[in-house]
Amino acid sequence: MSIYDFKVQAGDGSQVDLGDHRGQVLVIVNTASKCGFTPQFAGLEALYQQFKDRGVTVIGFPCNQFGNQDPGTNEEIAEFCQVNYGVTFPMMAKVDVKGDDADPLFTWLTAGDDIQWNFTKFVIGRDGEVAERFDTRVEPATMSDAIEKALSA
Repeated sequence: MSIYDFKVQAGDGSQVDLGDHRGQVLVIVNTASKCGFTPQFAGLEALYQQFKDRGVTVIGFPCNQFGNQDPGTNEEIAEFCQVNYGVTFPMMAKVDVKGDDADPLFTWLTAGDDIQWNFTKFVIGRDGEVAERFDTRVEPATMSDAIEKALSA
């Protein structure tokens, strides 16, 4: 199984087949709009702009499991991200990332090592496998080397 076997729901309710990203490098992140780490949206957008022409897509998954820090609707969250941080990368529908109701994608991504807070980041290689996982406190700008490594693999 790889990331390409999953389908997820976009913020607008449409179905997104991650298989459509086959051969690309993905950065998957659980996000929150009212978190101390919310300014990382700007860094994630900068990464997306830096690498998108080379086959890298950042995908945000809003999550309200940590301190109720993303209580809005999918539409409100998308608007907040765009207006406040200029986010142009895809934002999916709100999901749970741990526990009994965790989205299957995040169950696969974490492989039993639960996400502890918002803005946990996963770099997915061209092979569809997790290449590297980054803690909440890791600023997106410091992920460039891992993305370059995944691009060259």
